[in-house]
Amino acid sequence: MLKRIKKSSLLNLPLIIILGLASFLRFFRFSDLLGFWYDQGRDALVIWDFIHKGKFFLIGPTTGIEGVFRGPWYYWLISPFYWLGNGNPVYPSVFLIITSILSILVLYYVGNNLGGKKVGLLSAFLASCSVYIIGSSRWLSNPTPMFLISILLVWSIYKFLQKKVWALPLMGLLTGMALQFGSATEYFYLPAFLIIFVWKRKLLPKPKVILLSFGLMVLAFIPQLLFEIRHPGVLTGPIINFLINGKSGELSFWQLITTRIGFYYNLIASKFWLNGNLLFAPFLILVLVYLVRKWKTLKENEMFTALVVLLSSPFLGMLFFNGNSGNVYDYYFTGYYLMIILFFSFVFIKISETKYGKLLIFVFLFIFIYKNYSTYKAEYSISLNDPEIIAFENQLKAIDWIYKDAAGREFNVDEYVPPVIPYAYQYLFLWLGTNEYGSLPLEKNVPLLYTLYEVDPDHPSRLQEWIDRQKGIGNILKEERFGGIVVQERERIIFE
Repeated sequence: MLKRIKKSSLLNLPLIIILGLASFLRFFRFSDLLGFWYDQGRDALVIWDFIHKGKFFLIGPTTGIEGVFRGPWYYWLISPFYWLGNGNPVYPSVFLIITSILSILVLYYVGNNLGGKKVGLLSAFLASCSVYIIGSSRWLSNPTPMFLISILLVWSIYKFLQKKVWALPLMGLLTGMALQFGSATEYFYLPAFLIIFVWKRKLLPKPKVILLSFGLMVLAFIPQLLFEIRHPGVLTGPIINFLINGKSGELSFWQLITTRIGFYYNLIASKFWLNGNLLFAPFLILVLVYLVRKWKTLKENEMFTALVVLLSSPFLGMLFFNGNSGNVYDYYFTGYYLMIILFFSFVFIKISETKYGKLLIFVFLFIFIYKNYSTYKAEYSISLNDPEIIAFENQLKAIDWIYKDAAGREFNVDEYVPPVIPYAYQYLFLWLGTNEYGSLPLEKNVPLLYTLYEVDPDHPSRLQEWIDRQKGIGNILKEERFGGIVVQERERIIFE
């Protein structure tokens, strides 16, 4: 028995090391460099009102389409951690990072199921060390839980193929959640499932299990349905307007294909390394050639075939998407990031079994490690004094400077941030002013005014206009800089 335990521990040692590495890379300086911006401030304000004022909600964050809202599940998920942290955004951030680390553990087991321990370990290693995946895992936003949801969904599909009756209800529940946390392309899970069900229709369980599975998926939309009943047209109106007048047709189908192909390439390559995506082209070509030559053999693996169906659906489906002014963003595909890594890991391990395959995979891993190490070092070793960095630690320092400088005096605050609406600072003043400093900035005008602004490299003229406008409101008495954040004490020129 003891020998079996030791053997099991030894076999799992590489996985333990990989998970430890994933944890280190995700938690390194995360509280200093936490991105707390427009979306995070908006979400935190809603949750603050829920915790402190009892304001319940049935809808959650907006989607990329104006007026279209997700359900409240993301808010419900992170509210307990805002409560535990007494409003501190670090607490929900830690929770979301932990879910991303758990997703790597599940990825290992899914990869192991798909093609053995080598596939599991390679996919876990790539997901752990990819700078893009690391950055997305540290993001305090609603797509982040999709890492765990999406890979659990793949796992449930594999269990369905293994004739597990409970797999289909689990798929229904996870699909409903994916459609709530995801950004856009998760809707393409549905046609992929339909293809898999038609292909493996003999594995479908009894009608009552199918009905239960569908019910669990619909369950995720009940809050939105209740909101629509209470406020008719608020949710359905923008959706109908988008479908009818969503600025579709601005690009021809062939223009869309040309645009999307370049986008898809960068989407895939960036999951392995940044700053040098062309280096990925030979490996992509190698994988495609191998797939064409060995497809008859590869398709015998039903789990791999199901993965191909899942991955193909959004790439094909988005070729026909010409709404939202034709805009498609990388994070729309968050629910497919780990599937991309799993797919390439499986094929790479297969290629490594060929004559020169091990050398090719060695070259790939060498480039992967070097590129991600250099990029990670540049991004996460950045000084908080960098004149363009907007970091959580600097935001806290800026607010602390204001309160200490005010020394108990009443004051106003006027903020400028690139997204225009300063939700982040509205929340930070509310949270810190309530819990730490015992006072809040006043809304009525008082002589003491603090102006706080962030650098805006994309729109410098917009920032300059705001600064020029402040000259007519108050004279600068003091100024302090915290990275890319500038704080000024002013005396009002006109006071009513």
